Order: sequence, then C-alpha cells, then structure tokens
Amino acid sequence: MRLSKGLFAGLLAFLPLAAIAQSPARIKSADERFKADILVVVAHPDDEAAVTPYLARAIYDEHKRVAVVYGTRGGSGANEYGRETGPALADVREQEARQACAALGITHVWFLDGKDTASQNVLESLANWGHGRNLEEMVRLVRLTRPDVIITWLPGIFIGENHGDHQAAGVLATEAFDLASDPTAFPSQVAGASKRLEPFLENLAPWQPRKIYYFSDASDQKPFAATGPSYSIKEISPSQHKPYWRLALDAAKSHVTQFPNEIDRLSKMSDAQLQQMIDNPNTSWWTDPLTLIFGKSLVSAKPDDDVFAHIADPLPGYRPQSAHILKTVVAAQSLELGGPWAFYSHFYPAHALNNLPIAKNPEIAIKAGTTLSVPLILLHDESRPFDVELKITAPDSWKTLGGAGKFTLPAESSTALRIDVETPALTAEALKAAAPQEVTVSASANGKSLGEVTLRVKLISGGLPQN
Repeated sequence: MRLSKGLFAGLLAFLPLAAIAQSPARIKSADERFKADILVVVAHPDDEAAVTPYLARAIYDEHKRVAVVYGTRGGSGANEYGRETGPALADVREQEARQACAALGITHVWFLDGKDTASQNVLESLANWGHGRNLEEMVRLVRLTRPDVIITWLPGIFIGENHGDHQAAGVLATEAFDLASDPTAFPSQVAGASKRLEPFLENLAPWQPRKIYYFSDASDQKPFAATGPSYSIKEISPSQHKPYWRLALDAAKSHVTQFPNEIDRLSKMSDAQLQQMIDNPNTSWWTDPLTLIFGKSLVSAKPDDDVFAHIADPLPGYRPQSAHILKTVVAAQSLELGGPWAFYSHFYPAHALNNLPIAKNPEIAIKAGTTLSVPLILLHDESRPFDVELKITAPDSWKTLGGAGKFTLPAESSTALRIDVETPALTAEALKAAAPQEVTVSASANGKSLGEVTLRVKLISGGLPQN
C-alpha cells in the first residue's frame, strides 16, 4: 500500500521528539553510479579501440571503472556497410560505439556535439566543434565522472597522425584536466541550487584528475617508446582466459560501418590465424607493448610508473594555472612556423606539458598532387609598416602557387602569412619509394636574414586534406 503524503506526515507526529532530533537530515552526496577511475576522451566512434587492450586489463583484472567521451558522432566518416551518410550515419556510429564499449563492460558513454571535420588542422576542428561550448561540456563531464586518470589522443602533429579531430579531443581533455578543479571556471556548474527545481545551477563540485596520458596513431611509434607505462597486449587475462588483444578485437567488431570487410574477414579466421596476424607487426592492429604517453601527474609518480601508482596520494590545494604569456612583444624580427605548430608551441607550456614527445623536425603527410600550405608568423616592429621578402626552397617538381615575394606588413607585432605549394601527383609505385621531402621558407628585410623554417613533408596516396 502506498502512503499519501498527508498520512505519512500524520504518522511522524506520533514519533517522540527525541527520536526525530536524533535523526539528522541526510544531505545527498555525488552520484556514485557515474564515478570513473578512467575517463577516455576521443574524437570518433572506433577511436577508443586504440587503447582497448589496456582498458580490458584495467576493467577485467584491475576492476577499474571506465567511462568514454566522444567529441563527435562520426557523421563525416565513410559508410562501407550501408547507404546511410551524414547525420543518419552519425546515429548509426553512435550505436556502434555504445555496443563496442558495452562489450568491454563500459556503459557510461557520452557524446559532445562536435562536428566531424575532415581536416588535419586542429584549429579548424576546434572552430567547427565550437571550442568554448564543448569545453564547457567536457569540464562538466569531468566533474560528473570525477576520474582519477584521463586518457586521450596526443595533441601534436606527426606523419600518420592525420586528423585534426583527434588532436582536438586531446586539447579539450587537457584543458578540462586543468579547469575542472577551478571553481571560477564555468561556475554555474559548481553552484548549489538556489531553490528546489531551480534549473540552471548544477550543484556539481570542482574535481581534479590526478594524471593524464596520451596515445597517437603516428606511422612511426618509435618516438613514443619509453615515454610512459607499457602493457603487453598478448598477456592472458587471468579472469577472462584470453589475451587482452583478443578482448579488444572482439569489442571492435561492432564498428562495421567503417571496417565491414575487415571485420568479416577476422570473424572467419581461426584462433591460430588471428594470433599470426597479431604477431606480425605489419598487420597487427596494435603495437606490443602498448605504451601510454605520460602527460603529467599531480601526484608524485614517475612517467613509466603504472597508471594507478600513487593515485591515492593527497593532492595539493587548488592553485590556478599559471598564465602563459604569448609573444606579443619581441626584441628582434623573426620567422616562425604558424598554424597548428604555433598553437602547440604555446599550448604545451600553458598546460605544463613539459615532456611530451614532439617531432624532431616539424612534419606532415599530405596526398600527392594536392596543395601544401606552409603557415607562417612573422614577428616584427609594431611601431611602423614593415617590408619583408619571403623565399621558398622546395623540390624541383613542386610548384609555388602563391605567398612568396615582397610584402609590406602592417604596423603590428606579428603577421600571419602563408605560402602554397602544388605537390606532384605520383604513381602508387613511386609513393612507396618516396622519402619525406623538405620545404624551407626564409624571410629577409633590407638584405638581412630574419630566419627560416623547414617543414618535412611526406607525400602519400590518400588521407585528409591539410586544411
């Protein structure tokens, strides 16, 4: 029988006052159902598969709670399985992602509303996603899930890491790592409701994750060796009696819109054939061991420590992130690589990412026969217009389309410029043998060198456009 509110209040009237006084009113705590040990932040459905061999270990044998945030729903991807494209494909890919996560026991899955952006430029992805809006949502999800560890895409440019959305996911995750504990960042999220059913103030609490790790799908994984903890994908799970790669592979089979032929082929392979595929570094989906790139830790952990080493150590009190001053005033003129490279030169120190691996020389891979853009920033005297000459040195078969020559720059401290170069179309055979080429831009004023920048360019048969 269900008691009415009036009858329930009447029964309370017969209770002794002492009994009522000895029962303090209960204040609700945070919802423990959504507490995560690890929050994985990626760009598209199927991106999580890059680290699922480690997640399988963490979930099944270390009993960690994992949640996943996708920056987009993948509406700009291909559909090799059905005819749906655009928003309809995004609906399908969202379901595939939820099924893939559920196969590993991950039931807490969120999607930001970023737009799947076919570009290598992280700045275009951030703009198309709505950087501020989705950063606010990312901070909200960190405060809701209260993770100890964040794992995300590496925000950086390497040959083979050819998606600006991947980098955008890493940027947002890093910014949220630093902002979620700041009570002045999106303060309505951490404000208590002013009255019952007040709809705008969220009553979350500031939260500081302890560690952040990254991963990359660069063509050459050697730069990431020994940059963080490593885990064998071939180790047998004590609880599941299967290797971690097999648990991860089984989960990935939900992503049929992207890999239908591959998944069909894998489903027909014997255990021995699958093992042979994994053992072959040219066909395996993962490197062995799988290395997580250490970003930073607010507890006293070494880069190669286990992900959860020292995770329970006390944190220092909240301290605002120290401001990073951009180069707005310079003592001398100089030339720098602009675009994403300039962004990361400020982003890393601003977020205390002091040890992240970066390419020895700035590099990028683009489709042969398309246009290469070399973004530039010239730092100069802001008190007067400035005359400069830009020259480019490129391989003989590459054609400069525009951006080189003499220019008068406005009276400002820095000016963004760009040189466009047409790359040659190459045969598939020629591309296999083609080594990365160097493109160098130099700047001078009144016969005096202002410096030069060099971009290492690998021509490939496909991939996303640079911009």
